[in-house]
Amino acid sequence: MGIVNLLLDTCTFLWLAQQPDKISVTASKLIDNTDNELYLSQVSVLEIVMKHSAGKLPLPDAPRKWISSKLRFHQVTDFPLTKEVMFHSGELPRVHADPFDRLLAAHAIIEGFTLLSPDKPFSNLGASRIW
Repeated sequence: MGIVNLLLDTCTFLWLAQQPDKISVTASKLIDNTDNELYLSQVSVLEIVMKHSAGKLPLPDAPRKWISSKLRFHQVTDFPLTKEVMFHSGELPRVHADPFDRLLAAHAIIEGFTLLSPDKPFSNLGASRIW
């Protein structure tokens, strides 16, 4: 398969950090392969911060500290959100309405990443996805 640039879905990042047993065998192998590059979109950072502040996502520490710590520990690169990704998210087919998922799909498409996610709607949006 060669080197794969993997964009972690928000749930994949959370599971990697807190509940790795929820990650599929295929996804675990890809994560553990040190030739692959792991990325987390700033879209996921925003999603985690918003859910935490709304009381829907408990974390052991403030998101500012916790996310940074987990990115370093798991050697995941924080990837910036661009206007092009935002524009492209609005141009995707209207098959899935969740704005975070639409932005993640657009991010994967624009950057040529493969999304590491159990969520099938990403494929419907045109993103390459493995689970």
